[in-house]
Amino acid sequence: MSRFRSLLQASVNATKRAFTWNIEEWVPPPEKYIFKFHSKEDLKKWHLYSDSEYGGLSSASLEIPDGGKGSDGTGIFSGNLSVDLSEGSKWNISRSGFCGMRSKKFDGFIDLDGYDAIAMRLRGDGRCYISTIYTENWVNSPGQTEDNSWQAFVFAPKDRWYTAKAILIIYQIPLARYLPTWRGNVIDVEMEMNPGRVLGMSLSVNAEGGAVGAKSGAGDFRVEIDWIKALNG
Repeated sequence: MSRFRSLLQASVNATKRAFTWNIEEWVPPPEKYIFKFHSKEDLKKWHLYSDSEYGGLSSASLEIPDGGKGSDGTGIFSGNLSVDLSEGSKWNISRSGFCGMRSKKFDGFIDLDGYDAIAMRLRGDGRCYISTIYTENWVNSPGQTEDNSWQAFVFAPKDRWYTAKAILIIYQIPLARYLPTWRGNVIDVEMEMNPGRVLGMSLSVNAEGGAVGAKSGAGDFRVEIDWIKALNG
């Protein structure tokens, strides 16, 4: 009987260990790095775009200064927003004054299933930026190559309330606040993002629009970005 009890207890302990292992595998860690901006190699994962591709005059850059003043060794997305169009442009665009940085294509997906928020560590200039998550296409135009896009505003306040050395802030966006969009316009229907099939992300800025009280209009923009994470709970 003693041997039977020992075998039974061993079986129970093994079951507990297996159950614990399965639970740990199922529950994601509390945070997950998606992108970092700590080296020039990190920046190679991104490409820039602006209205200049369509006859506009805006410009943008993404860089890490070599020991530059005013930077903590983080990526700097900066440039100039212009609402003018180049003379003789063949493009007939309804608006100009936008720039963005978008992650490059890669094989597979970013799996954010089990996470409920996106966090960014950044330092802004008082403008309102747009955070976009791109997912596998099944909403806008099935069968087409265009990705689905989900957008949320990121108000990057100028460091006016900090002391001499500005401090990077952590900006957190619940995934539920990302709205489905089609070419920059919100789709007025109820639908949910599939966080397990994320194809990439972008951060962009427009000359007009955004949060109330945010800086707007043509002119320079600048935001430092340290990392982008997914948060759970």
